[in-house]
Amino acid sequence: MATTTLVSRAVFLSLPSQPRKSVCKRAENQSLGWNSSFSSSPQFSVRPPFRIQNPQVGVARAAWTRKSKSALDAPRNKKSWKQRHEKFLKPFMLDVFISHKYVHAKVMHRVTSHVVAVATTNAKEFRYSLQSLTDDNACKIIGRLLAERAIEADVFAVKFDLRKNEKFEGKLALVVNSMVENGVALV
Repeated sequence: MATTTLVSRAVFLSLPSQPRKSVCKRAENQSLGWNSSFSSSPQFSVRPPFRIQNPQVGVARAAWTRKSKSALDAPRNKKSWKQRHEKFLKPFMLDVFISHKYVHAKVMHRVTSHVVAVATTNAKEFRYSLQSLTDDNACKIIGRLLAERAIEADVFAVKFDLRKNEKFEGKLALVVNSMVENGVALV
């Protein structure tokens, strides 16, 4: 293989030199030095600017965005009227948290996050008087006490949303149902 390379180089060098055709449209009399590459006139044709494909948008779709046409045409994530105004139409929210030791429940204003009423089995009044701080009886007492405190603060209706992977059953249902029985409506 090395011998063929030497032979082909020798043949190439022994051929008479023919004038080469210029690849770029350069004048034949210009030299190929460093300065000749910086001419004042453009040597290549300039491509026309890209066209706007969707005149409604007014922005060219670039090839580097990696978004499909349907993703570009889809409207931006905008909250609906109901999502934007529901917190003002139903301003009070019920939050219930049940741990292994205690039961916490509070009614809070959704816009200002002001806590209107709170009841917990961790309070001094219940900590030593209740037999268990997490049983069904404690949940009913917390619901009744929270309803009384909410009515004192002029809150007669609350919104209750379940958390992720939470079911409306057991102790949570006892707290909420005892609030409803004592005069606070769920909206």
